[in-house]
Amino acid sequence: MDLRLSIPAGELTRAEQKILDYINTNTEAFLFSSIGQLAQCLGLSDATVSRFARHVGCRDFKALKALVMEQASGPAVKMAGTLHQETSFSPQNWLMRQQEYLEKTAQLISTQEFEAAVDAICSAQRVFLHGKNASAALAQLLHFRLRRLGVQVSLLPSGGSELLEGLIQAGKTDLVVLFSFSKLSREGRILLEQSRVFGYHTLALVGRTCLPAEERAEISLFAYRGTEKEYHSMAAPAALVDALVIAVTERLGAKGTGRLQALHRLKKAVFPEG
Repeated sequence: MDLRLSIPAGELTRAEQKILDYINTNTEAFLFSSIGQLAQCLGLSDATVSRFARHVGCRDFKALKALVMEQASGPAVKMAGTLHQETSFSPQNWLMRQQEYLEKTAQLISTQEFEAAVDAICSAQRVFLHGKNASAALAQLLHFRLRRLGVQVSLLPSGGSELLEGLIQAGKTDLVVLFSFSKLSREGRILLEQSRVFGYHTLALVGRTCLPAEERAEISLFAYRGTEKEYHSMAAPAALVDALVIAVTERLGAKGTGRLQALHRLKKAVFPEG
């Protein structure tokens, strides 16, 4: 990276320029270093590193890290941003933060859109799911849950020509579900564009409340995953997937629960020891 400072680079001492060079060329290592570790790595004193932070307009070393995170990008930066919020990580604090994410999701999700999503799943002849990277796990979860209810559901390949081979099977009575949280992927754009060609319906789980018209599915469900510069949690999206499954089960009534009971009896018959 190229860290932008509030002072000209020419005003830095030789030791301070050494610190700046390290930040620019070893950004991720810097973000996960303590002041002592950085000083030892560069052969400087803790006091020199502290003076550098103040010289460039930061209150202390922690504020210097915040400045770097503000200007840098990437998954490691997001992880560092999350850890930077606490003196030391604890599962209790993390789980409390997930509760905040769930509350924000509950406040911002549209009940009307949620009901439309349930209707779309229940009325579709077939449901096609697309998720890539971390979202692939959500697609797998929704696939597992819906299949148990007797919904005709299949997973689309994450990308390449295989995606098109799966997509060409979708028609006017079908629904394509995609996960598009940080930004619309190339594959997601293809799924939305081709819906105009093949006529299938679209449902997207998104992480943004305001989307450009060309990036909107027919139905959008919002799930909050944290700020742009922190580790993006899947807690709220996973809870939203479960909420969809429960609502779909209720909507299907005896048809859905009957399928679950039949599956339970089959398991008992085939695997009685389980």
